[in-house]
Amino acid sequence: MAFDSHSVPRFFVLEHEMGGRHDTEFLSDDRNVGDAPRCPTCGDIVGMLAWLPPYRGELMLHGGEAGDFARGYGNGFLVSRRLADAFRAEGLDGLSGFHLVEVTHIRRRRKGKKAAEVPEYLFVVPSFASAAVDEARSRIWRSDTITCMHCRETGVDAVQGFSLEEGTWEGEDVFRPRGQSGSIVVSERFERFVARHGFTNMRMTPTEKYVWDPLGRFSTSPGSEGSA
Repeated sequence: MAFDSHSVPRFFVLEHEMGGRHDTEFLSDDRNVGDAPRCPTCGDIVGMLAWLPPYRGELMLHGGEAGDFARGYGNGFLVSRRLADAFRAEGLDGLSGFHLVEVTHIRRRRKGKKAAEVPEYLFVVPSFASAAVDEARSRIWRSDTITCMHCRETGVDAVQGFSLEEGTWEGEDVFRPRGQSGSIVVSERFERFVARHGFTNMRMTPTEKYVWDPLGRFSTSPGSEGSA
């Protein structure tokens, strides 16, 4: 995989597009779970409990139409067969699993004509990557101090943009970065891939513009963020 060493890589936080025509959510029928992933250095938990087979459940079509991306369960999410096939055919990297999901029921929040055909879905898990958050160029309100420089896992109360540490990214197109494992981050190549194919129900925000502040930490205490 070749990269232009003279260009600065851009990254995006991947979320589902709430309120859109293709707003799709997955509700697991069988929450058979395994152990959560742990940091190989300190042993701390770095993700949610692993979702184990059988992979089946209901789809909630909030927008009336099925999207190519759906909120899933555990550390992963669902992608349509069309997206999964294109991802692998074009040599993108960073997703594992690709387990076929059985859709047992389809629910629709909006009344009206029946939705178009619902695609096959596969459950995928983004990698916990080598890429790490650059603390000096990020505004992250941490509830704890970083003690392990491998996973950099702490409680995070708020985010007002973050950047990745130069030299830590190894080319993954979809991943969870060290120090901000709660976010799914994608490469610029993935962003172009989605636009080119017209895949739906995905919102991608540049990492430096990503804001998550449910408790209003930054707005109530300007200048006093824990680690920024």
